[in-house]
Amino acid sequence: MKENSKNELDYIRRYEAAGFTDQFQIVEDQLQNIKSKNRYDPRDVTILKEHRYEGMSNPSDMSLLYVIETSDGSRGTLLASYGANADNSIHSFMNLIPEANVKDDFMLPPDHKG
Repeated sequence: MKENSKNELDYIRRYEAAGFTDQFQIVEDQLQNIKSKNRYDPRDVTILKEHRYEGMSNPSDMSLLYVIETSDGSRGTLLASYGANADNSIHSFMNLIPEANVKDDFMLPPDHKG
């Protein structure tokens, strides 16, 4: 899904408001919750949604926002560059997540701004 109307930070804020408050990174081939330092193998991770973004001034400047839930109930996001500037460790890890754990059907509540 390519997103044009909102940038990554807009979506991260909306997901945080919906309870996805954890941030993740890849450390030694595992997903790590930045706050708790808990680490997860691919089988312990579910991708609930994935958003793709292209740079406004440079279409090759792309990123992916992963909306994640872990086996212990942590919920949050991971932002990854995509394309020539990609962090291959993130994409390698995401490719190991079992297909049954890739949902891509989570729906955010409507954005109600006054």
